[in-house]
Amino acid sequence: MKVAVVGVTGLVGNVMCRVLEERNFPVSEFLPVASARSVGKEVQFAGKTYQVIGMEEAVKAAPDIALFSAGGGTSLEWAPKFAEVGTTVIDNSSAWRMDPDKKLVVPEINAKELTAEDKIIANPNCSTIQMVVALAPLHEAFGIKRLVISTYQSFTGTGLKAVKQYELERKGFKPGESEMAYHYPIFENCIPHCDVFLDNDYTKEEMKLVHETRKILNAPDIAVTATAVRVPVHGGHSESVNVEFERPFEIGEVKELLRQADGLVLQDEVGKNQYPMPFFAKEKDEVFVGRIRRDISIENGLNMWVVADNLRKGAATNAVQIAEYLLKKKVIEPQKVVL
Repeated sequence: MKVAVVGVTGLVGNVMCRVLEERNFPVSEFLPVASARSVGKEVQFAGKTYQVIGMEEAVKAAPDIALFSAGGGTSLEWAPKFAEVGTTVIDNSSAWRMDPDKKLVVPEINAKELTAEDKIIANPNCSTIQMVVALAPLHEAFGIKRLVISTYQSFTGTGLKAVKQYELERKGFKPGESEMAYHYPIFENCIPHCDVFLDNDYTKEEMKLVHETRKILNAPDIAVTATAVRVPVHGGHSESVNVEFERPFEIGEVKELLRQADGLVLQDEVGKNQYPMPFFAKEKDEVFVGRIRRDISIENGLNMWVVADNLRKGAATNAVQIAEYLLKKKVIEPQKVVL
């Protein structure tokens, strides 16, 4: 297939390339795409060197699939132009997630809803993806009434600027004002501020957890509240998720449902100090869940701890998995290539 990675020089774009390689996605022609200031730069893919091209050239090439990780404004402008030439766009920004005409997809949950008419497909937010992978089987079994979420999100989710800020601070340097991704130091600090504050005093990141969770689970009445915190951690996001169900449950039943769920790894042997951590999740494609225990303060309440690599399952891997599903189900057909 002719595959474009838009935003190829960014943190997620780079991981998208690695995931395509690792999962042996059938790429017959690779198009590395970025903004004008990156055109002409060289990138590596599958052992070959490519020069980055601009948006207009990429649209003219009419790729079969375009994996977008270039920001919401870029996606709003360019995704429709790719779609017009027949490209299926899988977009990692927030631009299309809450558009009622666009599918918001986590393959383990709702990929079956995709059709050939879906030319712009939204990849959910990183913190939402890992949480709903763990919640979906439980929602189906017991019905989720309310969620209380606290996230501990890796600075890598903010992008290259945050990584550079962290590295400077870790080495003992004070970044200049233009080098600061955050209002405060991130090294040896926790910042309860992910994305911008909204009129309701929640951050945009926190409200993504509210709205995206409801859309993916097709459950508009679930009550959701969240606090999102940026932490000085490589390797992934962690989430404390408190769930109130509509119906009673047994802990053993919960663990068995999680053990059998696609894309999940249950790590829950506290007697052996086994539980999910970013230390283990880094560079992995699965979602890890543990610390499963009944919430003794309410009826039908459950506590769980969810961890995943935010650059992989939280972004790049989920996008590539969507592309794999489209190919497997022949929603899109690969080009016939004569070698």
